[in-house]
Amino acid sequence: MTTASSSQQPYFLRALYEWCVDNGHTPFLTVKVDQRTRVPVSYVKDGQIVLNLGPAAVRDLHMDNDWVSFSARFGGVSQVIEIPVANVLAIFARETGEGMAFAQAQAAAGGPAVVENEDASRSTDAPTPDPDRPKGRPSLRVVK
Repeated sequence: MTTASSSQQPYFLRALYEWCVDNGHTPFLTVKVDQRTRVPVSYVKDGQIVLNLGPAAVRDLHMDNDWVSFSARFGGVSQVIEIPVANVLAIFARETGEGMAFAQAQAAAGGPAVVENEDASRSTDAPTPDPDRPKGRPSLRVVK
């Protein structure tokens, strides 16, 4: 009898988050926004949002096998953020760009704007893929 295994994605998310924090980096999530995703819609660009998950930027961070949830301030207003794990396209360190993109990220077109919560300013510069990289491999860039 074969048993279906659970997705590896939530385990990678938790591990890479911990790696970022342990190494003094700021973990960022790129998220596909849909009707199940609870984020401030005014910060969504092209159906995606990039969120700062740094310990100084969020409160009550909880990552389980199905959901990522936390509280963060946007424009000075505290909001509860809820993201289905399946909607996470990538997790990466802001400082180095190191991280992991997930299967859905390869299908995503264009790059989202980076939004730093905790009263940081918005950026409308979208990262561009590196033309020297082979197609099919995810490319993450630090957006300043």
